Amino acid sequence: MIEHVYRRAAAATSVSSVLVATDDERILEAVRAFGGVACLTSPDHQSGTDRLAEVAAELGSEIVVNVQGDEPMIEPAMIDEAVEPLLADPMVVMSTLRRRIDDPADLANPNVTKVVVDREGYALYFSRAPIPHTRAGCPPAPAWRHVGLYVYRRDCLLQLASLEPTVLETSEALEQLRALEHGIRILAVETRYDSIGVDTPDDLERVRRLIPGALRV
Repeated sequence: MIEHVYRRAAAATSVSSVLVATDDERILEAVRAFGGVACLTSPDHQSGTDRLAEVAAELGSEIVVNVQGDEPMIEPAMIDEAVEPLLADPMVVMSTLRRRIDDPADLANPNVTKVVVDREGYALYFSRAPIPHTRAGCPPAPAWRHVGLYVYRRDCLLQLASLEPTVLETSEALEQLRALEHGIRILAVETRYDSIGVDTPDDLERVRRLIPGALRV
């Protein structure tokens, strides 16, 4: 699976290089075996953001993209969509993706992270709960699924990793809430592409059916 994600990330036109950050020597060896670049990080990080920041501190890149290793269906164009606002506007310091929820089961599923946004597309909140709630007799607001891909300005990433974990972050087990609780704005870019995060055995089987032979754990 990691090779599949690596090659899809490398295919994004906005990406100049790809590096896998891991604290697992088995993953390190697997990446190097297919010719990829990887580095071993501290095993003490509480989140992927913290792990990425360790690596970013040694990089000269102004913009850093965080693609989760469990997103094998990620489209290269999705990475480009998330990177573009940071290239176009120096005031955007962090971005991610969102996709319209059409299936009510996704809205109720705690393994599907939801996001609500303001009129400019900035995230107001992320939750595993079904948000926004529609009261009986009221018109429904759009519901958005968060796609777990992040783009940071390097300084923003290092600042974020230096902050203490927050109450909402630990309660929801959603690391992006640390940014919101500390006043860091996250632009949530709408995408038409879909992706499946592999969080459960059922997710893995679903992806295996879509791309037979591509995934091995």
